[in-house]
Amino acid sequence: MASTQDELFERTPVARAVLLLVVPTVISQLVGVVYNLADTFFIGQTGDPNQVAAANLCMPLFLFLTGIANLFGIGGSSLISRCLGAGDRDKASHTSAFSIWAGVLVSLIYGIGIYVRSPFILPLLGANEETYEFCRQYLFWTVGVGSVPTVLNAEFAHLVRSEGYSRQASFGMILGAVLNIVLDPVFISVLHMQVAGAALATMLSNLVATLYFVCFILMKRGCTVLTLDPRFFSVGEYIPSEVFLVGLPSTLMSLMSTASNITLNRLMASYANEAVAGVGIAKRIDLVSFAIATGMSQGVVPLIGYNYAAGNYERMRKAIQTTFALSLSTALVCTVLLFTLAGP
Repeated sequence: MASTQDELFERTPVARAVLLLVVPTVISQLVGVVYNLADTFFIGQTGDPNQVAAANLCMPLFLFLTGIANLFGIGGSSLISRCLGAGDRDKASHTSAFSIWAGVLVSLIYGIGIYVRSPFILPLLGANEETYEFCRQYLFWTVGVGSVPTVLNAEFAHLVRSEGYSRQASFGMILGAVLNIVLDPVFISVLHMQVAGAALATMLSNLVATLYFVCFILMKRGCTVLTLDPRFFSVGEYIPSEVFLVGLPSTLMSLMSTASNITLNRLMASYANEAVAGVGIAKRIDLVSFAIATGMSQGVVPLIGYNYAAGNYERMRKAIQTTFALSLSTALVCTVLLFTLAGP
């Protein structure tokens, strides 16, 4: 592991190192969007706009799980990379255990809380008598049951990447996305589960991807600082505050995005369920560019943190400059595509 970490963070050319870290993070951000795009596409094949509208109304609550994953995943990976740069492997292990188990606890509380309060929450989101039952079914599998695997899937990708295992992080996220696309038509069309089938496919896809990461960490036991052992859980050495300091801005970004989507859905619900369904499709396309931008800013964090802790400020500055140039170029391309190809 040490050679992988040293090679990527210390010796690999900066541009290549940035790409190796940024690409998996962009993929992890896009996975949440892909899940929703796949659900929307296959639910749309039912020809029922109420089901499409229901999936859209639940989307903000589901996407906020990404915010929880970023809180502990990005915050944890940043601290782990800084600990490795400073040579403090013990604190890195304690950080990984704290991030994993705190993520499990918070996502479990969120999932149960949201579903239990769904009779109150769903009408606030814009659900009506035509969409309420579909919303409840979708929310049960994606958030009520699926909160923990959804959070751990994205969080593990961040933590694994903090040690330089970018390809493994990419594979785990892609595995979940591909499996979701395969399972959606099976549950929706073949088994006739409709919107509940799409939600079940999403939950199972996240669960399988999470199990992949668990197996990966267990296989690397002894040569990685990442640990699933709850005995390493610690709130000492300012670990919680350091994790939250880096992870909280990303979580707030997800929270603002959630609030924006809820507001828009409420406004559209005053017209018709078809309007909610239509704007939901547009928002999912918009989320693609948003996910790319977010992934770029988050992906370079371990490289910056490691070199900052190691005192290699010149390499740190080059990483920031390279990421800025890459982000600006990508933003310009996305802008042109969205303006010229919105219809298709």
